[in-house]
Amino acid sequence: MRSRYVAFFQKKTDYLMDTWHPDTRPATLSLEQSPDWTSLQILDSSENGQKGTVHFRAIYQAGSGWGYLEEKSDFLKESGRWYYLGGETREGQFKPGRNDPCPCGSGRKHKTCCLRFRS
Repeated sequence: MRSRYVAFFQKKTDYLMDTWHPDTRPATLSLEQSPDWTSLQILDSSENGQKGTVHFRAIYQAGSGWGYLEEKSDFLKESGRWYYLGGETREGQFKPGRNDPCPCGSGRKHKTCCLRFRS
């Protein structure tokens, strides 16, 4: 899952298509409208034989605010390699607290980082 997040971050469609299971893979993939991803949180994961699930939240910048994509993803292991099958997603507005780490990845508190640039 982490490698697919990095591929989305770097807009590497070839890698995403290569790690998507052929049974569920779309014919084409465009990342032109993809948001500016800033962080990934793995909330839960499990493996049962050749099947795996990952529950994650990815944070992105949305204009002057933040959004998130949360998904429970299903994976299948074939010939020693994991393939993405699909998942249940939901999106929403992400509201970090003033003393939370800034979602931009600076390592600073949100109140001393991105908040001071808002009008």
